[in-house]
Amino acid sequence: MYNVIVLATNNPNKVKEFQEMVKDFPITVKCLKDYGPLPEAVEDGETFDDNAYKKALHYARVLGVPALADDSGLVVDALDGAPGVYSARYSGENATDWDNCEKLLKEMEGKDNRSAHFQCVLSLATPGGPALTWEGRCDGKIATERRGESGFGYDPIFYYEDFGKTFAEASMEEKSRVSHRGKAMKELAEEFDKVMVWVRQRMEEIKPPKADHAEFEHNDWSQEKMV
Repeated sequence: MYNVIVLATNNPNKVKEFQEMVKDFPITVKCLKDYGPLPEAVEDGETFDDNAYKKALHYARVLGVPALADDSGLVVDALDGAPGVYSARYSGENATDWDNCEKLLKEMEGKDNRSAHFQCVLSLATPGGPALTWEGRCDGKIATERRGESGFGYDPIFYYEDFGKTFAEASMEEKSRVSHRGKAMKELAEEFDKVMVWVRQRMEEIKPPKADHAEFEHNDWSQEKMV
């Protein structure tokens, strides 16, 4: 149980990235898909830190193992920090990336200060509650129009001055070297040996609560799929 960390995601690319970063450590990396249907975490925090912790703690308690979650978004100075934690749903609950970019461009019309940054917070929580956090930030500016076809989210309107182009015009390799999430993940990876010691200590302090699956007993879960 101490050598398992669950990533609070169904994104295979995030899982692959993390597995590669910790490949030299005796750790098994799982994701939410490995456990079947699960109750979703409520991300109603006012900060990225709040939401990352809420998500990590939720899945740590449901599954009874340490869980790693992230929350990230775009912070625009001229808009008093918006869209911030509402980045994914800036123009509505069912907003598309295009919708969000178009709304942001419209709100930035006539603004002289176009400074912005992407922010990411990673939270690693144990079932008992304690958590560790890491942060990453990438500074840039809001472009005046959409440029580029790569990436996702606000990448087409996030201009990175060192590249002289938007994130959507940059390659995945270029973006990964400077991205907010990449920086946070690098910090975690650099001290992962200490993280493993911390996890073991936290898991040994109290007996982890047994995972409560009563509300979804109708699902076909096998013992082999559970940790």
